[in-house]
Amino acid sequence: MTPSTLIAPVFKSTTVRAVLAAVVASSAFGGAANAVSLGVKLACASDYYSYCSQHGVGSPAVRSCMRANGPKLSNRCINALIGAGEVSRGEVERRRAAVARSAASRTASAN
Repeated sequence: MTPSTLIAPVFKSTTVRAVLAAVVASSAFGGAANAVSLGVKLACASDYYSYCSQHGVGSPAVRSCMRANGPKLSNRCINALIGAGEVSRGEVERRRAAVARSAASRTASAN
């Protein structure tokens, strides 16, 4: 098998084509103020489609949506966002602690 025969089936996937289309569209139409790295786009693609696909890639609305859904984001996406400087590790840890405290208080009040 050649590399092209190994890679070609990947590009037939609807999800992969949608992600590539979103990457190309955001690269072509997004301004520098809305720039999101390719690594973040790829790492967060499934999170984007699960929670925020109603918003344009790289838009302020998608950033707000991803922040609102922060506790549900995949570790892969969170690590990419930290690496790109979109969020700090400290902020992620504070949010995780707040979610844990909230869950603990719900459990305590249920008992």
